[in-house]
Amino acid sequence: MKLYFSPGACSLSPHIVLRETGVPFELEQVDLRAKKTKDGADFLQVNPKGQVPVLALDDGDRLTEGPAIVQYIADKAPGSGLVPPAGSKERYQVQEWLNFITSELHKNFSPLFRPNTPDAYKPVAKENLANRFGYLDHKLADRKYLMGDQFTIADAYLFTILNWTKFQSIDLGQWPNVKAYVERVGARPKVQDAMKAEGLLKAA
Repeated sequence: MKLYFSPGACSLSPHIVLRETGVPFELEQVDLRAKKTKDGADFLQVNPKGQVPVLALDDGDRLTEGPAIVQYIADKAPGSGLVPPAGSKERYQVQEWLNFITSELHKNFSPLFRPNTPDAYKPVAKENLANRFGYLDHKLADRKYLMGDQFTIADAYLFTILNWTKFQSIDLGQWPNVKAYVERVGARPKVQDAMKAEGLLKAA
C-alpha cells in the first residue's frame, strides 16, 4: 500500500493508523498547491479531487476520504484493537466519532486555512470550533481516549485535527481535558514516528 500525504494535513490520521497497525506501506508526499507528487507526477491523475489522503492499494485500486481509509487499514490488522468488530455497537460508536470529527471539526477548520475566506468570518468559525471543543472537553473528562481506555482510529483523526489549533492561535488550555488528551496521544511512540516522518517533530 502507498499513502499519498501532505505534512500535517488530514492525511496524518491514516499515517498514524498505518504505523499503529504495523501494516507495511510506502509514503508519497504531495504538494497540494502545485498538485504534484514529490517526484513531479500530476497528483490529479492519482486523485481528481486534488486532496489527500489517498491510499493506493496493492491491487491497483485507490481509496480516498480519511474516515474510510482508516477503517480499511484497521480492518487489515484486527488484532490491533484500533477498530471494533463489524456489526458491534462499538463499531458504530467509532463511526459516530469519525462523522463528528469530519463534519463538526474538520469542516469548521477549513475556512481558516483558505486565503479567500473573509476576515469577518474567521471569528465565527473559531466560535463554532470552541463550542465543539467544549463538548469534547466534557466527553474526555473521565476517559483516556474517545472510546475509553482503548486508542482507536477516531483518536488518530481527532489528534490530527486538534493539532491544527497551533496554526490558528487557538489555545487549548481553555479546555484542559482536550489539552491533556492531545499531549497523551502525542506521546504515543507510533504517533511520534509518523510526525517525525512528516517533519512535524525533530528526529532524536
